[in-house]
Amino acid sequence: MEFTKGHGTGNDFVILPDPDGTLDLTPGLVAAICDRRRGVGGDGVLRVVRAAKHPEGVGLAGEAEWFMDYWNSDGSVAEMCGNGSRVFVRYLLETGLAAPSGVALPVATRAGVVRARVEAETIAVEMRRPRVYDASTATLGGLTLPGTAVDVGNPHLVCVLPANLELTGLDLTRAPGYDPTVFPAGVNVEFVTPGEPVADTDGHVLMRVYERGSAETLSCGTGACAVAAVALRDAGRDTGRVAVDVPGGRLTITVAEGSCWLSGPAVLVATGELTPATLPT
Repeated sequence: MEFTKGHGTGNDFVILPDPDGTLDLTPGLVAAICDRRRGVGGDGVLRVVRAAKHPEGVGLAGEAEWFMDYWNSDGSVAEMCGNGSRVFVRYLLETGLAAPSGVALPVATRAGVVRARVEAETIAVEMRRPRVYDASTATLGGLTLPGTAVDVGNPHLVCVLPANLELTGLDLTRAPGYDPTVFPAGVNVEFVTPGEPVADTDGHVLMRVYERGSAETLSCGTGACAVAAVALRDAGRDTGRVAVDVPGGRLTITVAEGSCWLSGPAVLVATGELTPATLPT
């Protein structure tokens, strides 16, 4: 089985080319591939399949040729992955499955069609505008932290830390608790502190994230969009540009009236072959 390894600000993925949708991808196989000691290792799997050849993408085939079949590292599927979509587009461009042009490249996902553009060394994707919709809480150890529920095509809970808590001091080796009545399908939980002013932005925040299905990751694109929306709201703004620093680097989020652009580096680092029969089961 051929694969490519790539990452966006440290959020890493195993990319599996499967244009005609013939690969028998199962939760167990995905989890085995993502195993960091006995597999390739990754926060998730990106299967590259033509939209017309995937049952969840066929309805979008008229808008986008390619469907991003995204799986979390535990073998569960997710609606959307912001950094994954940027790495997915980098793969399409570098393998010749898509050509760069002045028109944004459409990609089908379970959350709908996203559009991407190349900006020098970075790739930006137009995400769904984040919908800030409810107040909730997360529990972490003995802490109960107030948060804001945000929909970016997948669910998020953004918790701005009080001044007496440091971001680096949080123990994210275990999943934070949350209200299942607000998030019946689980949730990605972001923890945020303010950063120093950054030129040409309307805000700057620092973020760590615990992703459902993948545990703590070095970056989360949709999470950064959710965090930016909350930061702008707290500043009394509906739109603007926010720098979001994650452990893996910096993402820039531009929230406009009808869209949200996620921009950052997307890198392919290796290609190879794996033998499924040798993976852990």
